[in-house]
Amino acid sequence: MSVSLRTDFSDIERLQARIGRLANPDRRVLGEQLGSLVESQTRRRLSEDQESPDGVPWATWTPDYAKSRHGGQSLLQGEGDLSDSITFDVQNDQVEVGSNLIYARIHQEGGEAGMAPGPAGIPARPYLGFSNDNLAEIQAVADRWLDRHLEQA
Repeated sequence: MSVSLRTDFSDIERLQARIGRLANPDRRVLGEQLGSLVESQTRRRLSEDQESPDGVPWATWTPDYAKSRHGGQSLLQGEGDLSDSITFDVQNDQVEVGSNLIYARIHQEGGEAGMAPGPAGIPARPYLGFSNDNLAEIQAVADRWLDRHLEQA
């Protein structure tokens, strides 16, 4: 009586190629998808939600400032339009989302307003960051990207 083992390695090169594609996926597409999503989430926070990423409603306008606004403008939308300035940039494995407007930081962090005499504090109205719902959306996009990549490998 004898025992024999037969192994077929004819498909090993194809399998090695698939494993190689998994080792070095093109993450730029994922970065673009995530950047676009976070940009959209941030714009929605500015124009609709009007609350910080952790759900704290923003401070309302002062009565004097409210008199200068036009109907339908949100707290950080209107002339200058912070919402329209939100963009993203993908570099290597990082995505940056933000604004290049000079007043963007003071609205995010709060602080003193320019050279106005007397107390001219601007309350923080954080618009950058992630809520739990934002993180769930981001995770879902990343999971779909990975699933598609695994199917193609």
